[in-house]
Amino acid sequence: MDNVHHKPSLMRFGTVGLIAVLIGAYVAAVALYASSNTANRRAETPTASDQTSVTLYVDDVQTNYTVLNANLVFSPGSDLLDPNTQHLNQDLGIRVRSVATPTRRTYTKGMLPGTFPVPLTLAGDINDWPFDHYRSGPIEIELMRGENEKSIQPIPVTFVNHLSGWEINTSNASDHGPYRVSVRRSLSAAAFGVVILGVLVAIAGLALFVAIQTLRDRRKFQPPMTTWYAAMLFAVVPLRNALPGSPPFGGWIDITIVLWVLVVLVISMLLYIASWWRHLRPEAERPTPSSASSAPSAESPGASGPGVAVAPGLLGQREHS
Repeated sequence: MDNVHHKPSLMRFGTVGLIAVLIGAYVAAVALYASSNTANRRAETPTASDQTSVTLYVDDVQTNYTVLNANLVFSPGSDLLDPNTQHLNQDLGIRVRSVATPTRRTYTKGMLPGTFPVPLTLAGDINDWPFDHYRSGPIEIELMRGENEKSIQPIPVTFVNHLSGWEINTSNASDHGPYRVSVRRSLSAAAFGVVILGVLVAIAGLALFVAIQTLRDRRKFQPPMTTWYAAMLFAVVPLRNALPGSPPFGGWIDITIVLWVLVVLVISMLLYIASWWRHLRPEAERPTPSSASSAPSAESPGASGPGVAVAPGLLGQREHS
């Protein structure tokens, strides 16, 4: 009697524990995203009274992870602006070093500087996914002015991260550069990728467990489950493509996890089909009614077996005749 009451209490305790784990995992995921600094960060744009500066808004990483795309915003100081029109009071030039393509922008007197794209070079190894990181070369932004742009002045740079799922850190040798940018995948994005890989492994494990238990006759064969196996097999590729950053095919993720998930799913499907072959055999042929009626009956009048009872009167008539 104690065991009967003990089992519901264990089930209730397990249900409460599972709910607590799910809530804790959800809170941890939100906290990890909040602490990963992947949200957009704003930088204060210098006003006209401040010194000349440049702001680089990092917006995108190319799919081959060799170029970091940024937008450069040039903010001239008060000594470069006309106090009445707030436009440039002389000819200027901006030159950016350590870029994928040579970048140089020239402004003439009376213009209002705008925004232009700057591709920055990156170096790293995508095979380290999801803990891959990249680093740029030395970045220098210089202001050129005067006759023939002979006067060259380095400009301080402010970096603003607009990348989702990435963390950006900068280092500089001095206040005016050169700067180096380090880009690495955020912990929240890496955790998301690890969870997707865990889902793939769980799918393969559950499929193999169900197939083995059915083959051992521990559970009954259910024909609709064959479609479930097909659905799990076709779900692998979409889950693989859902990994953050879409790591290139043929990497260590595919060799160590994705490939073997496919192999285990196919083996599980074959085992389940073997169970179908065993459990759904054609029924054995039953005897026909004609063959059943031709068999001798113990209750027929002419039967003379030891189990047949004959009336005494009939027995005397047979002897007298």
